[in-house]
Amino acid sequence: MKRRHSMLRAGQWLACAAASLTLGWSSTVQAQATWPSKTVRIVVPYTPGGGNDILARLLAEKLTTALGQSVVVENKPGAGAVVGTDFVAKAAPDGYTLLVAASGPMVFNQVLLSKPPYNSVADFAPVSMVGSFPLILGVIDSSPARNFNDLVQWSKAHPNQSNYSYPAASFQLVMELIKSRSGLVALNVPYPGSAPSINAVMTQEVQMTLVDSGPISSLLKAGKLRALAVTSDQRMAAYPQVPTLKEQGIDLAVSLWTGVFAPAGTPAPIVKRLEEEVAKIMRLPETQERLAKLDIRPIGSTSAELGRALAQEIDLWQQVAKANNIKPQ
Repeated sequence: MKRRHSMLRAGQWLACAAASLTLGWSSTVQAQATWPSKTVRIVVPYTPGGGNDILARLLAEKLTTALGQSVVVENKPGAGAVVGTDFVAKAAPDGYTLLVAASGPMVFNQVLLSKPPYNSVADFAPVSMVGSFPLILGVIDSSPARNFNDLVQWSKAHPNQSNYSYPAASFQLVMELIKSRSGLVALNVPYPGSAPSINAVMTQEVQMTLVDSGPISSLLKAGKLRALAVTSDQRMAAYPQVPTLKEQGIDLAVSLWTGVFAPAGTPAPIVKRLEEEVAKIMRLPETQERLAKLDIRPIGSTSAELGRALAQEIDLWQQVAKANNIKPQ
């Protein structure tokens, strides 16, 4: 009799387990079938006008068509991109809140912040790496520095007057690495985005800035700012006259990237759909033409590729920070 009851209970457990699996599978399929049924929000953790904001708005425009539902951009800057990034980390994992952010909040904040409120690996579902870009070191046109080595010598002669602006933690760590390898002397001064960071040079609050090329391009072309170096391993097509750091004797080449992320737990079918649509957008000739003007290399990676890159770069820059005695704050 006991055996019969045990068999009955086992059968009931198996039936419940099968029902749970079926319900889970059904809900996943339903999420894929009904998503999106309302506006999708892309959060950018920077002020408007920077390279990431431009990329997010391009994606929003194209995804609105591809998904048949409105996709809007919402800027949430603050605390070195922590505010907007953490907002998405804690958002409902339903595919209606996405993050477009550079490696700054996703990689460098994990290295530079002692207690970041989010974990870039555990709290997000990678969707796609959309593009990579080098950085430009710029000064006001009236600066006595005509090249990077001039700037190094000037900074050593005026250590109390030399400082630099930067819009995100990633830019700071790259600049600190440049300083350690070149002897450049400069105090770091944070700003909430690329535009304010550039404006700080224009108003001479700081003597130099390290930013992505998109927001600084118009001022460079107008002759109001001067580019002394690019961080890529080759000169940029838009600025063939600007030498790389390597050409000026600094053994360093760095390009940052921008990716699309969703909150961890977002249904896999939704992540896959987004991954596929983003890849299609990055392959469009008009997209590539628009990004070429910003010196952004379009990528459109898989979710798995972005996840691997994220983990590898956190490890890499932790080693760089340790080697240069840059401690989390």
